[in-house]
Amino acid sequence: MVAGFERFRATKSEERRVELSRKVSRVSNIAGETMGFNYLQKTFAIDDLAGMTDAMHEDGFALIPGVLSPDEVLAARAAIDRLKPFGFDHMNLTEHYKCVFNRDRVFFDLLDRPGIEDLAEATMGEQCHIIGQTAWKSHPGHNGWSPHIDHHLVTVTEEIASDRTKYPIYLCTAHFYLDDLDETLAPTYVIPGSHKSGINPGWGKDPDLTWKGKKMEPVLCQAGDVLFFRSEIWHTGSKNTSEKDRYLIQNHYSHRTISNRFSPWPFSFNQEFLATANERQLRLLGKHPEGAYG
Repeated sequence: MVAGFERFRATKSEERRVELSRKVSRVSNIAGETMGFNYLQKTFAIDDLAGMTDAMHEDGFALIPGVLSPDEVLAARAAIDRLKPFGFDHMNLTEHYKCVFNRDRVFFDLLDRPGIEDLAEATMGEQCHIIGQTAWKSHPGHNGWSPHIDHHLVTVTEEIASDRTKYPIYLCTAHFYLDDLDETLAPTYVIPGSHKSGINPGWGKDPDLTWKGKKMEPVLCQAGDVLFFRSEIWHTGSKNTSEKDRYLIQNHYSHRTISNRFSPWPFSFNQEFLATANERQLRLLGKHPEGAYG
């Protein structure tokens, strides 16, 4: 049965890969130019841990198709629709909800998604954890264009930033996309390899940010796909010029040495969820073995 499921999954992944190729080709033709970044070559099967890990060091991200099934996508969208704002949540053209793992079981069960959590551990260590989980609902008119990086520990030379043995990965985000994204529905944009710059370009200081001649390029993907990227990659949200809402869930993972960012303070865990959580989920929420500082 397992072998049959894997063959079915492989077939579906190939179908999604072909469709993604067609979408990229259509967008390129409309734009009248060939995109410099071939997303088709940058997709990885969920079990290709070595390939994804290598891409995190070389490109700064990995795009993984078909992580969520269509039913899981619909369940996640419905869960976002059920959210009510409180604490540090923001409500405007974009609804931005914090620490959603504590508010609906649908989100909680995405904490240790197989393949995604494996990649987190491969890049940030077996004791990595989440520092937050957010949900977004971006309405028509939303404008998220503001090129930036998420976190920068120290400024280094490009030589050091390009050496995986000297420039480890400390913080990453997994984008769980819940829509089929074209350039009208606020896709994420990235500059491949820009984490190797070793610097922080500043938040939104340059709307036309480039690195070594490379421009921001859209991640065009489908509902259920995941973009896993390190915090130093130069990236941005974009505009929703469609007539639809865009749905997104973010898991924020970090090395053990970086603290959780759970809000509002004082934070109280949902005891019902904890009572049925597995050990991996508990560790992701902060249940670590005793160490030098606690």
